[in-house]
Amino acid sequence: MSALFCGVDFGTTNSTVGVCDAGGAPALVPLERGEGTIPSALFFSLDGGGVSFGRDAVSRYMNSAEGRFMRALKSILGTGLMEETTLVGRDRLTFQRIIGRFLGHLRQRIEAAHGEVPQKVVFGRPVRFVDDDNAADRRAQEQLEAAAHAEGFGHVEFQFEPVAAALHVEHMLSDETLALVVDIGGGTSDFSVLRLSPRRARNVDRAGDILGTSGVHVGGTDFDRQLSIAHVMPHFGLGTRTLDGKRHLPVWYFNDMATWHRINRLYTGATMRDIRSLIREAAEPAKLERYRHLLENRSGHRMAAHVEAAKIELTTEPEAQIRFSEPGLDFIHPVMRTEFEATARELVQRIDRAIGDVLHLAGVEARDIETVILTGGGAQVPIVRAVATARFPHAHTPESDQFGSVGMGLALDARRRFGGSRC
Repeated sequence: MSALFCGVDFGTTNSTVGVCDAGGAPALVPLERGEGTIPSALFFSLDGGGVSFGRDAVSRYMNSAEGRFMRALKSILGTGLMEETTLVGRDRLTFQRIIGRFLGHLRQRIEAAHGEVPQKVVFGRPVRFVDDDNAADRRAQEQLEAAAHAEGFGHVEFQFEPVAAALHVEHMLSDETLALVVDIGGGTSDFSVLRLSPRRARNVDRAGDILGTSGVHVGGTDFDRQLSIAHVMPHFGLGTRTLDGKRHLPVWYFNDMATWHRINRLYTGATMRDIRSLIREAAEPAKLERYRHLLENRSGHRMAAHVEAAKIELTTEPEAQIRFSEPGLDFIHPVMRTEFEATARELVQRIDRAIGDVLHLAGVEARDIETVILTGGGAQVPIVRAVATARFPHAHTPESDQFGSVGMGLALDARRRFGGSRC
């Protein structure tokens, strides 16, 4: 049996891998340039046919290399898109195979860092891959498991991501606490109420300590989408009418251009023909010409990245600018934090309702929660952090690794499950 225990956090925006030995503290595997996180992105080059991952993939795409860029693939799990194939260079690949390529890269990085990959690994999963569809939710986990098996991960088990984050924090506790974990990831928001303590951490079976879990399909990429729809896509034709004034232009072109995992579906001859036709019909054709530029130059993800950068800037600044400049298109649009928060209000309300749901499922009152654990990049958005802690002014909010706690918690969970007497 391997002395190394491993947990894989395949995220919508970023991924991590945690490892630990029989008795030591968990740590993140250096996945790229010495960093413990890697963007969940791939770039399939048309120049030589190679594949880049993470920051290298983002860099190649942002520098306009010829190829196919893919990101936010976790959002596709459990949806109808997983049944489709997509053209990558001269090949048609399933999305399961593409996700597998990324998981295979993670596996290579584990082996490069430690000389081995444990046969038994714990993968993280959101509480809900798909809202309100249990069959699709089960299918999403099965698809992720199949992709992992295809890349050489032998025995795969799953743990809820917020539970994993709690296990990492529990590793550092000295007293028992009733905790709420708020995990705002790139594609989902997950919540768990757990009893945590050093004594409980020694138990193999923690089912009795997990009092309730809840999740909603809202994450960082949804905030990007809402920001783009409200402040960018109107400048590319969203909300404009035909020349005769009788109808608005179809909205789905703009909704897809604002949605990370749907942008690649727009890069087809049929979409380009549609947009050229709409330009002739449009009351404001110059805006549609900007949209045509995004299609012709496959610039949709570059625009989305600048929207995301503005969102991140607004976590610390009262105002940011969405800047996009490349030959043929220059775009600058200022956004106030108050404007962004207005566009995000419905998303935040859904997060708030989910917190209420998990308290109800756990059978506890807000006043019973002693600790609130915030994790995930989305938890840094001020309006999200405010709603996540509003019910619990008395609770302690410990500092935790916003991006690494899930991966390290999964490693601890792997040790608990597979370590036998060494736990």
